[in-house]
Amino acid sequence: MSISRQTLTIVIVTFKSEKVIDNCIKSISDQIKIIIVDNSNDQNLKDSLEKRYENVECILSSSNLGMGSGNNLGLNNVKTDYALILNPDVVLQNNTISEIINESKKIESFAVLAPLSDDDKCPNYKINQEDKKNINNLNPFNVKSVDGFAMLLNLNKINQIDDFRDQKYFDENIFMYLENDDFCKRLIECNQNIFIIPKSKIKHLGAKAVSDEYAYEVELSRNWHWIWSKFYYNKKHFGFLYALISGLPVFLSATAKVLFYFFINKKKNQIYLQRCRGYLNALFGKKSFYRPKINS
Repeated sequence: MSISRQTLTIVIVTFKSEKVIDNCIKSISDQIKIIIVDNSNDQNLKDSLEKRYENVECILSSSNLGMGSGNNLGLNNVKTDYALILNPDVVLQNNTISEIINESKKIESFAVLAPLSDDDKCPNYKINQEDKKNINNLNPFNVKSVDGFAMLLNLNKINQIDDFRDQKYFDENIFMYLENDDFCKRLIECNQNIFIIPKSKIKHLGAKAVSDEYAYEVELSRNWHWIWSKFYYNKKHFGFLYALISGLPVFLSATAKVLFYFFINKKKNQIYLQRCRGYLNALFGKKSFYRPKINS
């Protein structure tokens, strides 16, 4: 079955995202089903969204699950063959979905498709050096991974792969960061194809998914999880020694900055301390337990 607005569901994981989620939803055709997984467990948000948008279903998680587990929860409630994962701070262009539908017909087999970020300075994909010659602005091109803020999954195909039959698409050990890289790497290892659709464009506001009033606490969380996830990802795919050595320069740099900012900038001191803590917790095999301290 090919992609259409009737065979596609959009999954959005939110957390204190009430200031951006409307712009995201309004950029999506009301013919497409939207499942929102709210990690804030905000009943008022659920009631408001479901009242205002007939195509929206909001699932409240019992706790802050993070991106990977939140997406898995949403995907397990999808009834269509295709699902487009979006971050709440993404806005589609008028033809974003149409171009994906049209261009997908040119591709014989794919597990993941992704629109192209309109920010040329920050491409939302990684590609092998030898494949760069195949990039153009007209035709889909093959990549090794795409960023998790906008990726369309061919669920019918992925569910037939042994490694994904349990419908745990994203590694739930990862709270945030690199869950998309891990997912794409596992697909590539199963000989699946991932494509960018250059005619399909999206705008990603970047780091705006959570309301600005929680910016500092979220920054602490990001610094903890970026280092933890990077160590975990490298250990999982390349071994403990590689994870240890590749993460050590960042840990040593963060340690030096913790000492430097100890007396002159408490906030920066705490940010770099979080980097150290993330690395050490990953080093000693601790779970990705840190959560932003935000009152509901």
